Amino acid sequence: MTPGLEDEAGETVQYIVFIWDDEQSWEQAGPAAVAATMAAHQRFMVRHAAALRGGNRLHPSAASTSIRQTPDGGVSISDGAFAETKEVIGGYYLIEAPDLDEALRIAAEVPAPFGGVEVRPVMPASQVTGTT
Repeated sequence: MTPGLEDEAGETVQYIVFIWDDEQSWEQAGPAAVAATMAAHQRFMVRHAAALRGGNRLHPSAASTSIRQTPDGGVSISDGAFAETKEVIGGYYLIEAPDLDEALRIAAEVPAPFGGVEVRPVMPASQVTGTT
């Protein structure tokens, strides 16, 4: 068990599982590959229903809008993602697990044929102290 992430009462912790994808690979994938991946996600959701707290597929990164604060206190709004990279966040799951090891075990089963996943613990608002 990986220590340090359980809450003070020993309760489970929420983790966000970002699904990173290569959008070009999805664009080039045939209908059978897309259908097989969506079916794999359905099976994953059934298999891990007790741990799932949410999740969604996201629209392509071209549909995103980025907002940044400017030095003068204003905001800058631009079309597209913050960074242009080969892999972008294509979806996510919010899971609950007793520890990081279990969260990683669950996340390892997330279908991501054109990328991978990233697991990050969620910091509840009650634990925010102004530091990262």
